Amino acid sequence: MLEIREGAATILAPEKGPERGPASSDMPVFYNPAMGIVRDLCVLAVRRLGADLTRPETIPQLFGGDVDRVFHLGAICNFSTPYEKLYPTNVVGVERITEAAMDAGVKVFVHVASTSAYGPYRGHPFREDDPREPQDDYGRSKRDGENVVLKRIAEGFPAIMTRPCTVYGPRCNDGAGKAFSRPTSITAIPGKGRQLLSNIRAEDVAGAIEHLSHREESIGEIYNLADESNPTVEQSLVIAAQAFGTKPPKMHVPLGIVKAMARVQGWTAGRKGRIPDLEYDAVRYLYDDYVVDIGKLKATGFEFTYPDFTESMKQIKEWYEAGGLDAEPMTVRA
Repeated sequence: MLEIREGAATILAPEKGPERGPASSDMPVFYNPAMGIVRDLCVLAVRRLGADLTRPETIPQLFGGDVDRVFHLGAICNFSTPYEKLYPTNVVGVERITEAAMDAGVKVFVHVASTSAYGPYRGHPFREDDPREPQDDYGRSKRDGENVVLKRIAEGFPAIMTRPCTVYGPRCNDGAGKAFSRPTSITAIPGKGRQLLSNIRAEDVAGAIEHLSHREESIGEIYNLADESNPTVEQSLVIAAQAFGTKPPKMHVPLGIVKAMARVQGWTAGRKGRIPDLEYDAVRYLYDDYVVDIGKLKATGFEFTYPDFTESMKQIKEWYEAGGLDAEPMTVRA
């Protein structure tokens, strides 16, 4: 069985498909390429089981069958939630799911962490062996979740760690990547706009972790995940605006003012129980370049579906113009 973590829910997919044999005729299939369950994964018969990382009694059922691989993406992913609320999911939840996976004897556990664990930029592309000095609650929670996995690895647990940078794509509503995934309220360019970014499409995150899960030599290793382009902040915001048919930003706003605006927007959004488009702690990442070294991932032979941000956004534009944002997630049956 193939297990994929998505938020607090779990998707279990039997390792049978067009090349491995027929799937069960009565098994429900839930997949949506636009939501990131793509490439090799989307041709598999998929059965969804509900679980909650904060409710340990719901986790054992996930390992009731013959589970070979686990892809753990369950996390709260934003810069607005305080650490004490992140901790039960992003740290304790990792302890619970890894313990259950160890007890079940899974062959491979792929943990999806975040480059936010590195902290502020230090003038060179982040490498997997760089110090982890997070500068915000989200980054600290992801570092602490990593520490759980690293401890398990030291105990012989067959885990692989990945650190995606800014994840974007159709229907992406979490993290900084939402600015490139749907229309937003961001109408100005933060600072000079020349800061370089590292991004990755959600589909390529799925493809990369699935690719790594087949490599025995990747067990115990850590991999940064980012695409092969590094657009500037200005380029990224203009391209996103063009993709979603909104007015491209032209005015540059000093980062000090952007931080003040983000604080006000965060306060307003918080009163409504929402996460703002521009989060206060996310602004810290805009003072410098934010480039991630992906040499280690590329050395494994992984091939991106969307290696270039500009070309990727053209595809998102087509998806959006076709009404993709309003479409219901695809649900089919084998």
